[in-house]
Amino acid sequence: MKTENINLDRLVGNWESINLNPTVIIYRNGDGYLLSVIHMNETSKQASPATYEIQEDEDGFFISYNLKRTAVSHDTKLDILTISALGDYIRN
Repeated sequence: MKTENINLDRLVGNWESINLNPTVIIYRNGDGYLLSVIHMNETSKQASPATYEIQEDEDGFFISYNLKRTAVSHDTKLDILTISALGDYIRN
């Protein structure tokens, strides 16, 4: 998967899971970027977001999801966002 030189501005927006995982929203917050995972309560139909800062190190972009380093990558050719703990996402 091609992930070099990811431009986070291009990832801003709503992403829908291919695997029926929660919807993801990426947005800019000042100089940084945040990723919100929108969990839907099936009983109450209430949405509850969990928001994480997108960070970068020598291995690439990641979030700290459930206290674990979770890689965030993007296939520019297919426009598919991959979050290692949640799977693949397409632009909504």
